[in-house]
Amino acid sequence: MLNKTLVPQSVAREIQAMIHAGQLKAGEKIPSQREFSQKFGISRASLREALLTLETLGLLKTEAGRGTFVAAGDGAVGQSGNMAPWRYSESYSVFDVFQTRILLEGEIARLSAGRLSQRQLEKMEQATKTMEDCWASQDLLANVDADLEFHGTIVSACSNTMLKALYQTVRDQVTETQRQPIPMTDPERMRQSIAEHRRIIAALRANDGYEARREMEAHIRNTARCAGLQP
Repeated sequence: MLNKTLVPQSVAREIQAMIHAGQLKAGEKIPSQREFSQKFGISRASLREALLTLETLGLLKTEAGRGTFVAAGDGAVGQSGNMAPWRYSESYSVFDVFQTRILLEGEIARLSAGRLSQRQLEKMEQATKTMEDCWASQDLLANVDADLEFHGTIVSACSNTMLKALYQTVRDQVTETQRQPIPMTDPERMRQSIAEHRRIIAALRANDGYEARREMEAHIRNTARCAGLQP
């Protein structure tokens, strides 16, 4: 049994590994929450969070009145054309969150130019490479984690502490918009996203704040378009 202190993200990784290994097969109903929570030694609330994450990534699918199933197919994304329901619909639409990201992260990128250390720039380059490698191996959780690290590193260097605080208040919703388009993302879009990251890094390395903002805004708009939105 896994250590009881494991966070939902760690359990999500275990379930993803079970899907990749064929322990949980396409179309198969997953064990009950009681059984799974006992297996992983976590609360049902933590398990539900892990399952929601995997559903957003397109690895699981919940059917009303029937339960939660491993998504049909071979687990590859970019083919089903279906996204999970937006988790924050009672407070903000996914359109609103993408629109806010464009405004907020674009300005944060501008204000971070000239403030990122060589180590931070290298960290962003490594995160981008990790995204690329994890997409190739279909480790979707690690792909998104690396994406979050990339964006978070830019936020950490922002000169405006209030903008940094605002970002933290919407971080859960921002994180979901980085997961939400994954089932719609084909290999070509991921290649474009990786190239966009590298252009953002180049602008920040050149201390060109306005170019960094332009590239960041374009990157988030393209991600939104992948989710079928035109913010």
